[in-house]
Amino acid sequence: RQALRSTAGPEVDFARAEREYQLYVGVLRGKLGLQVLELPADESLPDCVFVEDVAVVCEETALLTRPGAPSRRKEVEAMKGVLESLNLNIVEMVDENATLDGGDVLFTGREFFVGLSRRTNQRGAEILADTFKDYAVSTVPVHDSLHLKSFCSMAGPNLIAIGSSEAAQKALKTMQQMSDHRYDKLTVPDDAAANCIYLNIPSKGHVLLHRAPEEYPESAKVFEKLKDHMLIPIANTELEKIDGSLTCCSVLINKASEL
Repeated sequence: RQALRSTAGPEVDFARAEREYQLYVGVLRGKLGLQVLELPADESLPDCVFVEDVAVVCEETALLTRPGAPSRRKEVEAMKGVLESLNLNIVEMVDENATLDGGDVLFTGREFFVGLSRRTNQRGAEILADTFKDYAVSTVPVHDSLHLKSFCSMAGPNLIAIGSSEAAQKALKTMQQMSDHRYDKLTVPDDAAANCIYLNIPSKGHVLLHRAPEEYPESAKVFEKLKDHMLIPIANTELEKIDGSLTCCSVLINKASEL
């Protein structure tokens, strides 16, 4: 009830939200064999399930962000503790003029695109660029959505999944103009369905978690054309009501398995 939401709408069915979340965690841990570290819930922080926004992790470095919504800034503390336990190099965003949500950060494997949105500003993007100096960082204006990844994500090593709306297509055009690299694109009818989770797992190959056919049937048909991927549909009906996407609920970290 108290989570931030960009538009008024139906109330979240809490029991269903929990079932969908447990399925999500179950896929990552059980089906894919990943180590999953779950942070304890904090009832004073109603958006804390969206862990992606408070940290950007690339290789051995973790940037703790300064979320654009002041009510979310305390979420960073719990994330800091768990990232320190993984022996990552921690960089904290302490500049009070900077804001950055992880949902605005798209890492393609070769460069970063950072959405300039209601939650992320130019100074936040500059600190990210200073933190990850080995990679080019380009900014992309985001107008009609909460975050850049509200309508796009990586669906493969060189493949950007993108929504069909005018705003999404405009952002893609900006990304193409900014980059020296030519990406393939996978256009889906629904912006929300363009947020998917791509994983390259040694024993499984290309894995893609995408929105379930019962939610976005036409977009699901587009994903089903990816014959080289292990496709796993995941429902996200409840968290979507409070602007949550599939990537929002996890931070992917590539670490040796002995951890």
